[in-house]
Amino acid sequence: MRYPFDNSAVKDVIDSYPPAARDGVLRLRELILETAADLPGIGPVEETLKWGQPSYLTPVSKSGSTLRLGIPKTGGFALYAHCQTTIISTFAATFPGQDRIEGNRAILFDRTSQIDPERHVLLIRHGLTYHL
Repeated sequence: MRYPFDNSAVKDVIDSYPPAARDGVLRLRELILETAADLPGIGPVEETLKWGQPSYLTPVSKSGSTLRLGIPKTGGFALYAHCQTTIISTFAATFPGQDRIEGNRAILFDRTSQIDPERHVLLIRHGLTYHL
């Protein structure tokens, strides 16, 4: 694993997910951490649990809005952003009809193959730099 877990509680939650959702969440986690590594100005990214979900924030620079990963009630897996930001709506407007969007709060996935690193990294970058 390229990015080992520093927080065993986060690892335990992800390990508890069904295999297909776990694979997708791990791929999104990798994209978040890769993107953060390419943005040295945001400082360290903290991986923690918020509302029982793996969450990624920039506690030192406070440059970003929290991104979360989880399993929606409808199944599959999701990348969540704070619903009072424009992170999801901006992404949806930039790439209309290309993802299943849940309001202003999430992109929903059924399969890992639906993750498009080139597109979804733009959403992640926006989330990690939202307050800049």
